[in-house]
Amino acid sequence: MAKRSETAGRLDDAARAGWLYYVAGRTQDEIASAMGISRQSAQRLVSLAVAERLIKVRLDHPIAECLELGEALRKKFALVHVDIVPSDPGSTSTTIGIAEAGAAEIERWLKKPDPIVLAVGTGRTLKAAIDQLPAMECPQHRIMSLTGNIGPDGSAAYYNVIFSMADAVKARHYPMPLPVLVSSTEERDLLHKQSLVQSTLQLGREADVAFVGIGELGADAPLCLDGFLDPEEMARLMEAGAAGEICGWMFDRDGKLLEGSINERVASVPLPPRDTTTVIGLAKGKRKHAALLAALRGRMINGVITDEATARYLLSA
Repeated sequence: MAKRSETAGRLDDAARAGWLYYVAGRTQDEIASAMGISRQSAQRLVSLAVAERLIKVRLDHPIAECLELGEALRKKFALVHVDIVPSDPGSTSTTIGIAEAGAAEIERWLKKPDPIVLAVGTGRTLKAAIDQLPAMECPQHRIMSLTGNIGPDGSAAYYNVIFSMADAVKARHYPMPLPVLVSSTEERDLLHKQSLVQSTLQLGREADVAFVGIGELGADAPLCLDGFLDPEEMARLMEAGAAGEICGWMFDRDGKLLEGSINERVASVPLPPRDTTTVIGLAKGKRKHAALLAALRGRMINGVITDEATARYLLSA
């Protein structure tokens, strides 16, 4: 790792303290404890972050260590996009930091003057990112949902983000009017033949960029909590080698889609081809480690937004 100059190191520390204070919502005492410094030093670093204009709405200084971790991840997994945010050792949140970074990257794509197709998955992290988007006018773009917006009981899926995103950015939007999972392969095929669904499937193949959450498995996994799978079926899938899911699509530890399984009932749009589409996964934390590593190994995603601690795990695995 390259040696930092004293000035650069000071700005790195100021940026880290500023992030903990303004993004993570930590007190100066908590920052001092997390960084191993005195409260007075923490206060000075936060003040320096403001004086150097590092703090705006989002952190405006690339922390050297985050950049180095990102470059190492880029090389290891042949990624086209990497964004590593600081870790907050005292936080249990699975969205803070990466939600803000995800919003910034989504906003960057939406600011393109030429029309694009932007695809989104579902989940808590993506919802947190969409909630961070500023109001924008993007009539030239089309945004589409890779997953269904209907819950297992016929109600609107709470963590489907297409409608809140469309309201924020004023773009044409294309929901997937289906549940994530249906009862059989025959039902899925029949539903996919409908003209309204066909247009959404076609948009998925044409997407320029996609933002997806990475689902961990287990009895408290999103698919179970949201009522799509019962714990017994989840346990059988894990015994069959499932390691994670994206938009309902189950994959093993090598990032290969499971064959002859639940994937035959997934009504979601297939993930866009990674040779033509930037597919960015947003995830951090120990619960996501196995699923995120598998998704990267199998190149189910070719971009990632995560934090320092998760990046170090991915590089050591």
